[in-house]
Amino acid sequence: MAKSKVWTMTLLPNETSRRSELLMPAGSLERLKVAVLYGADAVYMGTPDMSLRTKSRFSLEEVKDGIKFAHDHDVRVYLTLNLFTHNKDVPKIEAYLETLREIKPDGVIVADPGVFQYIRKHAKEDFNLHISTQANVCSWITVDFWKDQGAELVVLAREVTFDELAEIRARCPDVKLETFIHGAMCMTYSGRCLLSNFMAERGANQGNCANSCRWQYKVGLRLKDGSIKELELTEENMGLFEFVLEEGYRPGDFMPIEEDRRGSYILNSKDMCLMPKLNDYLRLGIDSLKVEGRNKSPYYVATVARAYRAAIDDYYKDPEAWDPQPYLQALESVANRGYTLAFHDGRLKNFAHNYENTKTIASWEYAGILREVTEDGFIIEVKNKLCAGDVLEFMPPKDLTGDVFLRLYAFQVVGETEPRTVLHGGAQPRIWIPFTAFDQEQPDDLKKKFPPYTIIRKETPLSAEEWQRLKLDKLSQKIELGQATDALYKDRVAKLQDTISEEIMERRSRTSRSGIEGCCGRGCNGCLVFWNDPAYSKARALLAEKKHGEMLDRNMRENGHKAS
Repeated sequence: MAKSKVWTMTLLPNETSRRSELLMPAGSLERLKVAVLYGADAVYMGTPDMSLRTKSRFSLEEVKDGIKFAHDHDVRVYLTLNLFTHNKDVPKIEAYLETLREIKPDGVIVADPGVFQYIRKHAKEDFNLHISTQANVCSWITVDFWKDQGAELVVLAREVTFDELAEIRARCPDVKLETFIHGAMCMTYSGRCLLSNFMAERGANQGNCANSCRWQYKVGLRLKDGSIKELELTEENMGLFEFVLEEGYRPGDFMPIEEDRRGSYILNSKDMCLMPKLNDYLRLGIDSLKVEGRNKSPYYVATVARAYRAAIDDYYKDPEAWDPQPYLQALESVANRGYTLAFHDGRLKNFAHNYENTKTIASWEYAGILREVTEDGFIIEVKNKLCAGDVLEFMPPKDLTGDVFLRLYAFQVVGETEPRTVLHGGAQPRIWIPFTAFDQEQPDDLKKKFPPYTIIRKETPLSAEEWQRLKLDKLSQKIELGQATDALYKDRVAKLQDTISEEIMERRSRTSRSGIEGCCGRGCNGCLVFWNDPAYSKARALLAEKKHGEMLDRNMRENGHKAS
């Protein structure tokens, strides 16, 4: 039997022939500007009704403003039209074409073959069409198909391994390729999940996933009288029985279901981070390196963009001396579920999932954003709690090593006469920080280094459990990279579990929230409650009348909630 061909790095194009772009998410106009300032070569965005992010905060006017801002900074903009259409969506496509003609994005991301064909058939303009990851492209033959249909770029599925990617690049040199390098992972096949639909009536494939796979599940007993009892596993009874699964075509192959008293997160994937292997992707000549996270905070966008920007630029300056460690350290400062190489090497390993804890944590948090630079100081919008004595870290765009630290013992809120010692981020107060508060930096240097939309962060206190989780995540990453032995893993898991006290377990919710009756009135694609419940017929009528990209105001939402 002939062996399959192995596509090695000797097949790769010259490293200077194709320079990779850094593609960042933009879930709002603010996040778009942050992404641009912190190093994105391109951004992708969309409006709530025609993309796979129902929480997108772009109005049509903001889309126009965002594209202008990006183009003024020589950054490309790709607009998402990657929903899977239902009949109700088809009439909106023509209106969307009018929008495309008006705003002129650099690319349009499409998943549905019908939408692709519709645009090719009805659009007089030659829009650059990109094939979304939702199309599940995993082979060179599928890439070749989309190229023949007229696609400029194909986004590959997360399940594509690096060896497969190398073969696709070698066989398809005449079409642009895009691959994910960082962000949340789905426990199922590139978002093809119905768990959210079943558990919360929220369509994952319509951009409204409830993240049911992140919830905590526990084993229970149903007694003959119909009552449900929690199964409490103790040292006394654990040896009496065990729970096993038997798959239909594997009789006699019993797979144990393991759970301790804290529950388990059996479907919870860690976050993708390919920074340790980024040099391979750059050497391969992948055209676009994509970061997930349109619903993430501006702090996430800034931190991740700055790290990858520095890593990419440093690689092109000196490929042989490139080392991922400084950039990995920067990425650890943004909240994550632990990092994994995902499908890079092939089949996912045990360390790609987090069975003990689903929380996103980091030792740093979003403190504020610079809104205005005045003649004598900065105006900062506060995003999280600040207390007297906190050290604020100003993160300059595109400069990974130039952070400036400032400790404040009082906060001067704009419009108030007396300074405060404690601020809460909920109301997003704005504070004034005079340049004289900085010891070493000169005002002109501060003005130049920190433009509006600069991100400020601060250290966040972590519990003993959270510190042990971070240590476990770090160990898992080292095991994946072959830098540590997996023999240490069980010991580190035990240390994490020992920090979770009975008191914490009593406070912690035993079941995930199921949500509230009704909906937000924004017309979420795939929301069965909204589209089928007679109580929201008035809201559906309002939604049908609004123009593409027009946001529902408060009165429209409240009226839409009332039964007609």
